[in-house]
Amino acid sequence: MKKLTVIIPTFNEECYLEKALYSVKFADEIIVVDSFSTDKTQHIAKAYNCKFIQRKFDNFSNQKNYALEYATSEWVLFLDADERITFPLQKEILEAIENSNYQGYKLNFPHFFMNRFLFNQSSSVTRLVVREQCYFEGSVHEKLIVKGGISSLKNPVLHYTYKGLEHYIKKKDTYAWFQAEQLLQKGKSVTFFQLIFKPFYRFFHSFFIRGGFRDGIPALAIAGVNAYGVFSRYAKMMLLKKGLK
Repeated sequence: MKKLTVIIPTFNEECYLEKALYSVKFADEIIVVDSFSTDKTQHIAKAYNCKFIQRKFDNFSNQKNYALEYATSEWVLFLDADERITFPLQKEILEAIENSNYQGYKLNFPHFFMNRFLFNQSSSVTRLVVREQCYFEGSVHEKLIVKGGISSLKNPVLHYTYKGLEHYIKKKDTYAWFQAEQLLQKGKSVTFFQLIFKPFYRFFHSFFIRGGFRDGIPALAIAGVNAYGVFSRYAKMMLLKKGLK
């Protein structure tokens, strides 16, 4: 049988980590790459006999590429602490890696917000890959590069995305600083058109084009915060250019 390593990046995830680890205990190896947590994250990881490594956080790609160096299985699954692998998905993963003609698989992540899963606010992301055929690039919304064909699995990952509205807005603000710095490093500029049109389009795309309206008020809130996140990114670019961070 082909072996599977699960890699989970953490920072102060004591509220979420144990359930994530329990959901992937079928794996041959679990690696927790931690950014020097100050809560019980390390204690929880070691209770599950994980390979626990620590690295000072600089960006998401470097963190996960670092963990890849410690993986020993042919296949790797990347999971966040607030995500859970269901039993049907577990079976699908094991069948896929055993009989695969692909180098990677996309998993489906319906968002969880206001105590419900929003299946019209889901994301399809490559997370299951052949270890020697992949690497990450990008500092904020990191992209997993796979050398070879990619397919998709059907069963969803349970993703407890947001701890609440305040947490969601704070998360968007944190990402916005990273994104603003990355765009400036690439020589990008910001215009009032971007400040006005792009947030509006993000709201319209999230709520109407992707069918978020079918999920009601929770999807409306998500679309609004997503639009704010886009606006915040470009506003922060203007602040950084003026040295006002």
